[in-house]
Amino acid sequence: MTDLVFSTAHQLANAIRQREVSAAEVLEAHLAQIARHNPALNAIVTLDEAGARQRATEADAALARGETGGPLHGVPVTIKDVYETAGLRTTASFKPLAEYVPQQDATVVARLKAAGAIVLGKTNMPEMAMDVQSNSPIFGRANNPWDLARTPGGSTGGGAAAVAAGLSPLELGSDIGGSIRIPSHFCGVYGFKPTEHRVPGTGHIPPPPGVAKTVRHMGVFGPLARSIDDLRLCLGLIAGPDSQDWEVPPVPLGDAPSRHLSELRLAWTDDFGGAPVTAETRAALQALAGTLAEQGCHVERQNPTGFDFELAWETYGEILGAGAGIDLPVSTRVGGRLLGPFISRGDPILRGMIRGYGLSLRRQVRAMAHRDALLGALDRFLADWDAWLCPVTPTPAFTHRAPGTSVPPPTIEVDDRAMPYLMGSMSYTTILNLTGNPVVVLPLARSQEGLPIGVQVVGRRWDDMALLNVAEQLAQVTAGYQRPPGY
Repeated sequence: MTDLVFSTAHQLANAIRQREVSAAEVLEAHLAQIARHNPALNAIVTLDEAGARQRATEADAALARGETGGPLHGVPVTIKDVYETAGLRTTASFKPLAEYVPQQDATVVARLKAAGAIVLGKTNMPEMAMDVQSNSPIFGRANNPWDLARTPGGSTGGGAAAVAAGLSPLELGSDIGGSIRIPSHFCGVYGFKPTEHRVPGTGHIPPPPGVAKTVRHMGVFGPLARSIDDLRLCLGLIAGPDSQDWEVPPVPLGDAPSRHLSELRLAWTDDFGGAPVTAETRAALQALAGTLAEQGCHVERQNPTGFDFELAWETYGEILGAGAGIDLPVSTRVGGRLLGPFISRGDPILRGMIRGYGLSLRRQVRAMAHRDALLGALDRFLADWDAWLCPVTPTPAFTHRAPGTSVPPPTIEVDDRAMPYLMGSMSYTTILNLTGNPVVVLPLARSQEGLPIGVQVVGRRWDDMALLNVAEQLAQVTAGYQRPPGY
């Protein structure tokens, strides 16, 4: 049973297809793991036990007739509670939606189901996916399987904890500032942020049902798993346009040749300027660079020429704040602007968001022009490299604290320095939402306290499959997924 719950989705699908194990046996193993560990983790907040059992029975019956339902036939998966799921509660941790049961599936959920996946349940997250911790006002906080006193991250925190602890082999997450990558790093699993507009967001909350979409930039939708194979498999199933998300172009994924480590040109950095990382994080990145050089890679410590990180953080905040601020009460927007100079000291991300609440159209256009320039600078840089390696956050998983929406926000300790909340958690991820590049998070190392440390592997926009191939090569010399103690 333990082997089943720590097998990858790819392995489970093959075993079910070869009749080495039944879909019902796989499901029961996961339900037992959930019963054993979810009470402490609070990772899965809506469990569809009866529905999953029925679909597992149907999957086994189909196999007995010689039918297969797709590459995930009979494999259980979990879904972040931002995605609409037909007949299954979807809340986005937003109290007005506490009992919302959609009549339809989000596009990406429908595509996983069409591939034969069995939806186990929905995973914990912060209200409306707007924090790097997963403290739900409906369900309570999710905990990290490596240390229950620490956050699993956010906003796909419950999903990352579930994958790490063997409650689910595959999670469907979303990311507008690090919400796939930060939980993957904190919980020691693999995560993938595809190129912006590669995957449709139809049926994702926010926005709430029936409300116009105001945040139209930088959000992406992708998987968390325990292997690169599963990331690749899931991307192939969920990518591509649908009839409702007009911003997703019909750009095929295509194939990319796999290349040996020694053929790769890799840039790396442990410093975005103004965002220090822990000594352990720096040492892990430096050790990786040394190992890659020993393997014959061309490796250089480099940042993009002419890339203004301070401007990028502020621009990210302005664009996000301009969209998110439209539906905020006037008192909140005005109060935010008045308090902004005091609560955003040293935090250009927060400063940009507060400024974004009141941007005129002229200043919004200027912010988008800044984005274009920064995107171009990173494109030119990556033209010379197969990937760019950088930290995920300044620290490993931190202990639970007040939500980021608190006034004033909490701080994050980076060794002996207290960092503003957003800069201490999102400084290395928001940059790449702004530019729209695909990013894989790999488990890299462990801290002295035994906590996972991940690395971001950044690729060229629209070269998602090539990036996954590079990440697969890098995974040979990184820590890889490891089971948390006690699971």
